[in-house]
Amino acid sequence: MSNQQMPFWEEKKLTEMNRDEWESLCDHCGKCCLLKLQDEDSENDDAESVYYTDVVCDLFDKNDGHCTDYWNREVLVPTCIKLTQDNLDDIEWLPPSCSYRRILEGRGLEDWHHLISGDKNTIHETGNSAVGRVVFEKDVDEDELEEHIVEWPLN
Repeated sequence: MSNQQMPFWEEKKLTEMNRDEWESLCDHCGKCCLLKLQDEDSENDDAESVYYTDVVCDLFDKNDGHCTDYWNREVLVPTCIKLTQDNLDDIEWLPPSCSYRRILEGRGLEDWHHLISGDKNTIHETGNSAVGRVVFEKDVDEDELEEHIVEWPLN
């Protein structure tokens, strides 16, 4: 048996993680920053009635998948949903690749995650992020959002 300590994400529940651990789990894929459309005909508020677009919030940094004003995003963008240890269970639209969702579901982190690969660019280099695939909300007519529906965030 090895004396090597298990990584914190394998050792702790999400609710037991400190702020630094929690924040480090974010893989900066940017998929949560994509505008999503809700099926008006659906009676459910589940993942099947949500459609991802390739349109991002104007705070999205197209180069690295980060938010350009992360700590003030909820004030600047009132529709921004802050993912927390308390609301993670309630946010069903997170993509299957989301590190928080993967940990919650007991699937561990992907090889491209920076805590595994040691490189924050691996997610972008492997095509698992929104970087290089998006347009800004300010550049899209709201009436044309349906034309921007994409499936790649669910892969």
